[in-house]
Amino acid sequence: MKREEFVFTIGYQGQSAIVDGQAMKKYKNLSTQDLVEKSLFKEAFCSALFSGSKEETRIVLKQYNKVSGTAFSSEEELMRLFGVFGLPEGITRVNVLS
Repeated sequence: MKREEFVFTIGYQGQSAIVDGQAMKKYKNLSTQDLVEKSLFKEAFCSALFSGSKEETRIVLKQYNKVSGTAFSSEEELMRLFGVFGLPEGITRVNVLS
């Protein structure tokens, strides 16, 4: 999967990723930091996971806690919160919804 496909995936069906095409078109060029600034926290977290950057993950975690008033302390807690646990294996197709 490409970064923008993973970042804007809204679900999976079998071996297909279902992608929000409108959001991807509008925000695909934004960095993790830019997504955080727009309060697109799930997308920012996916972007951080895709990059493998622990620093980006810390940025998402810190800002999410600030905005939501929570006290999450780990990447694993964000994984559970957003339901995203990494790049899925076995995805052979991407369906972009318009």
